[in-house]
Amino acid sequence: MVPHSRPLTAILTACASVVACSGATTTPPPPKKAPAPEASVVFPETAVPAGRESTQCVVLRLGNEKPAHIGSIRNALGDGSHHLIVYRVADTVEQRTPFSCKPFADTLDPERGSPLMITQKKEDTLTLPPGVAFSIDANQMLRLEMHYINASPVPRIVTAKSTLVPISDDDFKDEASFLFIGNPDINIPPKSQAKLGPTFFVVPEELAGVKYFAMTGHEHELGTNVQVAAATSANDPGRMVYDVPNWSWSEPKTEVFSEPFTLPNGGGFRFTCTWNNTTDHTVRFGESANAEMCFFWAYYYPSQGARVCMHTARLNAPAGKDMCCPGDALCGFAKSLGSPK
Repeated sequence: MVPHSRPLTAILTACASVVACSGATTTPPPPKKAPAPEASVVFPETAVPAGRESTQCVVLRLGNEKPAHIGSIRNALGDGSHHLIVYRVADTVEQRTPFSCKPFADTLDPERGSPLMITQKKEDTLTLPPGVAFSIDANQMLRLEMHYINASPVPRIVTAKSTLVPISDDDFKDEASFLFIGNPDINIPPKSQAKLGPTFFVVPEELAGVKYFAMTGHEHELGTNVQVAAATSANDPGRMVYDVPNWSWSEPKTEVFSEPFTLPNGGGFRFTCTWNNTTDHTVRFGESANAEMCFFWAYYYPSQGARVCMHTARLNAPAGKDMCCPGDALCGFAKSLGSPK
């Protein structure tokens, strides 16, 4: 007589639950490294007299014990703060007392640091795509560049805070970077509306194929809109990627793209700026909040280095001239654009 047999499914279930059945061992994956704690730096409270405009910087140690990969940055600006630029720098000595510095000038020189984020809103957060981050060293030094203006009749206190939030080292895949593009050929007659563009700028060859994941437009007080289209060539009208309804110069939205986009070799950005000049004088390009700008900045990965680029017809080039700094012979000209004439 044949003994009663256990059902085959019961045998397989029992076998799967007993390591010795197959002779195999299962090693659980190691736990993911915990992210480093977030860390902050603060631009010290600074008393600003009525009617004063200035740009000042501080150099501060972040205080992170180990190298980290930063997946998010939160900036908060106090009253009177026009914009804040956070740089990752190689300085070794802190400068905790605010000192005079030139707006945006150090974005042109990689030896002076690499921009991580620019903020013009009271509260602004940049969250990078999964696996994308800015890398920082242990005890990273940061420079905070604060452009402020007190248009009120009484003194004000300005301040700012930047908080860097790391991701797990195990999640890091790509280094992020920063691209700044504009047109300084601004000439707005008094009591008039004006438009500059669309200006087409071909991005450098080394940026072909990188992925753009966020963008912010920048003008000063007379600005009414910044629009940016991604174009595959100079003949392509492009696809609008930055066109914010009810855009505000004082609270410009950082558009974060759910699907980062690329540009081919020969592709670029087609951008337009508009203004409403309510003053009695002609307004031109300048760093002062009483002058105007036509810029946008984009965040991308994988990093090919930070760039500040512009298109201008000021160099006896009727069709205009494109330049990107660092690396262009005309970077000295770019640095002088906002200087008093």
